[in-house]
Amino acid sequence: MAPIPTSIPVILAVGKVVTIDSLLLKPFHSKVLEEFYLAAGYKSVWQSNKNRATILEQLSNSDDEGLNSDNYKVNILKKFEKKYATLKDKERASYDVLLTHCLQKYILHLSNGQLNPRNYYRDWDLKENAIDINKTIALMLKSDSVQYKIEQLKPNYIVYKSLKKALKIINSFPNDDFKAIEIANKIVLNDTNPSLIEIKKRLIYWKQMKPIDSLSSIYDSITKEAMKKFQIRHGLAADGIIGKGTVEALNFSKRKRKEQILANLERWRWFPKQMGKEYIIVNIPDYKLILVKNNDTLRTHKVIVGRAKRATPVLSSRLSNVILNPTWTVPPTILREDVIPSISRNRNYLAQTNMKVYDSNGNEVSFNNWKLSNAKGYRYVQTPGTFNSLGMVKFSFPNRFSIYLHDTNHRDFFGKQKRSLSSGCVRVENPLKLAQYLLADEANWNIERITETLKNGKTKAIKINNEVNVHVLYWTAWSENNTLIFRDDIYNLDADLFQKLGR
Repeated sequence: MAPIPTSIPVILAVGKVVTIDSLLLKPFHSKVLEEFYLAAGYKSVWQSNKNRATILEQLSNSDDEGLNSDNYKVNILKKFEKKYATLKDKERASYDVLLTHCLQKYILHLSNGQLNPRNYYRDWDLKENAIDINKTIALMLKSDSVQYKIEQLKPNYIVYKSLKKALKIINSFPNDDFKAIEIANKIVLNDTNPSLIEIKKRLIYWKQMKPIDSLSSIYDSITKEAMKKFQIRHGLAADGIIGKGTVEALNFSKRKRKEQILANLERWRWFPKQMGKEYIIVNIPDYKLILVKNNDTLRTHKVIVGRAKRATPVLSSRLSNVILNPTWTVPPTILREDVIPSISRNRNYLAQTNMKVYDSNGNEVSFNNWKLSNAKGYRYVQTPGTFNSLGMVKFSFPNRFSIYLHDTNHRDFFGKQKRSLSSGCVRVENPLKLAQYLLADEANWNIERITETLKNGKTKAIKINNEVNVHVLYWTAWSENNTLIFRDDIYNLDADLFQKLGR
């Protein structure tokens, strides 16, 4: 996974150096390590007591980043350091090589993560965070502060920092031994249910409720208010009704929540280090879009995302156009699984959905001449209008999945709490307001002009002149004001990723 350096920097050793035998490098099977010592003239580089102490501290505290300090041989390195003054030249050489190797691995993990998502996910389209590891270390050696240089390698986004805080918070909770809660029916205020004693224990454990001397099986108003707070933290409808979704959230143990946080920290190391000066970011499991400019959140919109079988892909791109009265060309999956079966059952489907069909030569095919044997070779285009699946507005950006942000003809769906309902694209609530902002042209594209254009029914593509990046990402955990926040892992990625990390 480690990128090959574009240039080997000259690394000047300072202080009393020892020679590094190239045979010491062979057991590590690392080209980056070999290139490092080639650039250093096969001399040791870690003569500075301060630099060694800084690196050891960083490696020792790597657990705070959601990494595993065992991966960086911390105990072995500390044994070397403890007797550094009495080490023989060969031992110092071994220490130097091991310290370099562990630092290289740590830099790679901080910058790119421990795993390469492209090896595991087909619907992943983010550029790898490029880093020249040896050049980075060479600059560290020239720097007045190795610690500062290492800190710069860590993701700087607010969510990553909040996840590190979440890890500290979850570690502060005692280990639990709760049994799984089971309920046959929903529990509402004033109900009596034996499971309520266990439910109250969970709310007390997660600090949603103050400890009580004796717990009853009655669902009282104090417990309901605590339950509402718990539901808010987990992205559930804050109605105080204890149903299936609430019980599932209550049944998460401390261990499982910690694993979820660790998985999300790894995922954030895969995400772009620089989002841009102005960008849209969609968090798929939170069903939310935010628009950020100069680190300030200017707009927030509810979104609808792909259901599990047609998951919304993770990607980064740049917005190109706002399209008013868009047509919709049916993509292959929806064509195969939805449209063709619907036409086969009912030939009036095409007319009912305002769909036009074209052959490979661009000639329109009437519904009478439509043939199942040729169905996959046709192009299906839904005309603009209120029934169009994209609604009245589409926001396009280049990507290999042919997805986009758009309006919808099912705006009532935004009232649902769980909104993984689409076929992969991201539907946006109040898209006209977003369009007006992105076009940033009050003279020509104010809300009145946009509305007028929509009424005439003609498709109009308008270029977005400002550079606005779009990042469609996936994270299910963070913290706010020292409080743990979780969302439903709608694509079941967290537990699988944690397992892949081999923790």
